[in-house]
Amino acid sequence: MSKEPKNNNSYGADQITVLEGLDPVRKRPGMYIGSTSAAGLHHLIWEVVDNSIDEAMAGYANEVSVSLLEDGMVSVKDNGRGIPVEKHKVTGVSALETVLTKLHAGGKFGGGGYKVSGGLHGVGVSVVNALSEYLKAEIHRDGKIWTQEFKTGKAVKAAKPVGTCKDNGTIITFKPDPTIFTELEFNWGKILDRLRQQSYLTKGITLNVFDRRPDHRAKNYRFHFEGGIKSYIKSLHRNKNIKNDTVFYVEKDVKDGKVEIALQYNDEYNETLLAFANNIHNPEGGTHVVGFRSALTRTLNNYARSKNLLKEKQDNLTGDDVREGLTVIISVKLIDPQFEGQTKGKLGNAEMKGYVETVFNESFNTYLEEHPKEAEAIISKCVLSAQARLAARTARATILRKGALEGMTLPENWLIALVAIQKNVSFTSLREIQLAVALNKVEIVNFKLSCLYAVKF
Repeated sequence: MSKEPKNNNSYGADQITVLEGLDPVRKRPGMYIGSTSAAGLHHLIWEVVDNSIDEAMAGYANEVSVSLLEDGMVSVKDNGRGIPVEKHKVTGVSALETVLTKLHAGGKFGGGGYKVSGGLHGVGVSVVNALSEYLKAEIHRDGKIWTQEFKTGKAVKAAKPVGTCKDNGTIITFKPDPTIFTELEFNWGKILDRLRQQSYLTKGITLNVFDRRPDHRAKNYRFHFEGGIKSYIKSLHRNKNIKNDTVFYVEKDVKDGKVEIALQYNDEYNETLLAFANNIHNPEGGTHVVGFRSALTRTLNNYARSKNLLKEKQDNLTGDDVREGLTVIISVKLIDPQFEGQTKGKLGNAEMKGYVETVFNESFNTYLEEHPKEAEAIISKCVLSAQARLAARTARATILRKGALEGMTLPENWLIALVAIQKNVSFTSLREIQLAVALNKVEIVNFKLSCLYAVKF
């Protein structure tokens, strides 16, 4: 029996809601900062800091300071040009109030304010304002100090001059809105990690961090790395065994942008890859990562073949083989980056794949030729990874086919050796394996492929 359609008289023009200004941000904050938990809370700091970093990348700033203050407030200060304060001809209010209260307003849309920037959407600082119970902007520009205050995204009064100065810069102080966020405690360690990372990515910049919260021990850090991402690689490899002592590094201008890559191998089995576009971390990768991985596999295979490090009968190394023990940082700069979502997790510019491939292929091949001992060490590790992968695959297929997990019976011409890499335990006979299983010393029902080797006689 069909149901009678509902009366639609209750759905009319009065039911259409129009959200203006910053109301959409307060209504759906997750669309702009990812969440309203701790991650979203810290994202407010990242958005303001990113604007200051943009000033540094444009060559107008060299120092940024972040301070955690009392009552859950945060202050971000830079010595850049300062946000313009003159009246904006479109909005009719100051440029300062415009960028703080209008979505998609800023100097990053081709007006000549920035050539390269991370906050390309123009919603960063306005979103911070929208999600703050209170925000104060202090601008040092053209010999004057200007201030303006906001509450829940709305201006309290117009911007006004309050004094004179000899410096330039912007200070944004804000308090996250407790009615929006489920967590309000800032994590000191997380902030340090982020700013340290930004300092590595922007050679020559100084980043200061201060903890001035009354219920915390006063502390401060200062980050400055002239070595850039090369220094970053070395810090990630602290206390690790290195395969190539000389860090590979390339920095090259491409059309409307720049490609910068640093890498080094260690003797471990995991890959550490950090990708950035305009200093924005891309945890989901993107076209720059695709281009790098393609070039890495091809370059190492070509070099190994040319030096007879891969025999004629051996298969080419796979992407997994060449990435074991690899630590790499990929940083690209481009005028018009296309990110997926406001949180910028993945880069989508198709042209960047080709740029990264070309730059890396040429420079890494030169590096291998100029560092033959280190090149041989890298290839040897990749070949060993390939041998382990093939042996594990064959052994797994044999075990599953012959039911070895039940009766431990295998063809006589096979010797199975289970190698627990982390525990440094090895077996050289089936009897040893059976005994270890009986004593519950090893578990082979859910083995990891990288820990199972088969040797055929």
